[in-house]
Amino acid sequence: MSEIHDRPGEVNTAAVADGAVPGFGIDSIHEAARRLSGHVVRTPLLTSPMLDELVGARVLVKAECLQLTGSFKVRGALNALLTLDEEARRAGIVAYSAGNHGQGVAAAARLAGCPAVIVMPRDAPRIKVDNCRWWGAETVLYDPRSEDREEVARKILQDRGMTLIPPFDDVRVMAGQGTVGLEIAEQARELGLAPDAVLVNCSGGGLAAGVITALRHAFPGLASHIVEPAGFDKMARSLATGRVCANPRPPGGLMDAISGPAAGARPLAVLRHHEVTGLTVTDGEALAAMATAHRLLKIVVEPGGAASLAALLSGKADVRGGTVVLVASGGNVDPAVYRRALAD
Repeated sequence: MSEIHDRPGEVNTAAVADGAVPGFGIDSIHEAARRLSGHVVRTPLLTSPMLDELVGARVLVKAECLQLTGSFKVRGALNALLTLDEEARRAGIVAYSAGNHGQGVAAAARLAGCPAVIVMPRDAPRIKVDNCRWWGAETVLYDPRSEDREEVARKILQDRGMTLIPPFDDVRVMAGQGTVGLEIAEQARELGLAPDAVLVNCSGGGLAAGVITALRHAFPGLASHIVEPAGFDKMARSLATGRVCANPRPPGGLMDAISGPAAGARPLAVLRHHEVTGLTVTDGEALAAMATAHRLLKIVVEPGGAASLAALLSGKADVRGGTVVLVASGGNVDPAVYRRALAD
């Protein structure tokens, strides 16, 4: 059995105070970009004059919903997997995930030719379970109200000698997600634009830490915001206290993609260093954002993937008159939920 990260509770909390995360930074993000070159999609940075007029700002939308597997997660998963030696790859990998990270790990395993087991909640969207299986991964379902996903995964690791690919609290995963930010910086410069603000959907914080690190390096004065489900803003509370916080109970809303149980210690350290602000949105606001993405950008976005757009549309961040970039992080939505978004 092996893991490529420490358990969150074992992270030195002094790192949270000063932003020091050994092994992570702009150089590791560039290394990840070289490692992933030719394996992942350089997703488009979308614009819409109608959306600009609606919010009173120039809006740039990074469409990671068009990434391989339908979300950004394959970037971090593949970057982490490609750092393993041949023996570890042959033994296989394990992930626990509400769906998008699992699909990313499943796809990465198929690309690398190694076995994969994905531990998923029983109430995960069917499309996400089916997609993990399509990529060739074994799925193990658990009850999130009575079982701990890390314990379920740990038993598999012990029994089969596999390696855990965590969803966010690992520097290789964070660096892989940071390649989204590198692409945004390149694409914005191609448009002759320098963003004033960025909004990133946030669960454990791997995507937010990676993207904000890359963008703050390119645009040092950038205002940075994370977006979470209302009532389940574990990262915002972690930012306020300097301690890793967990959600009070399993969330039952639509934004499963950004509703993990606890913030990541390493992402927290990075986000505190960049003085990130936490925002929240409701399920209703996320559904409205999904409809807007369909109407104005012609993309399919899942509720959690639409959170940053929802925060923008509902005026949670003051961006009027500026240029704002956001990440549409995933598009793996059940048809019934999508029909609901378009009907509202």
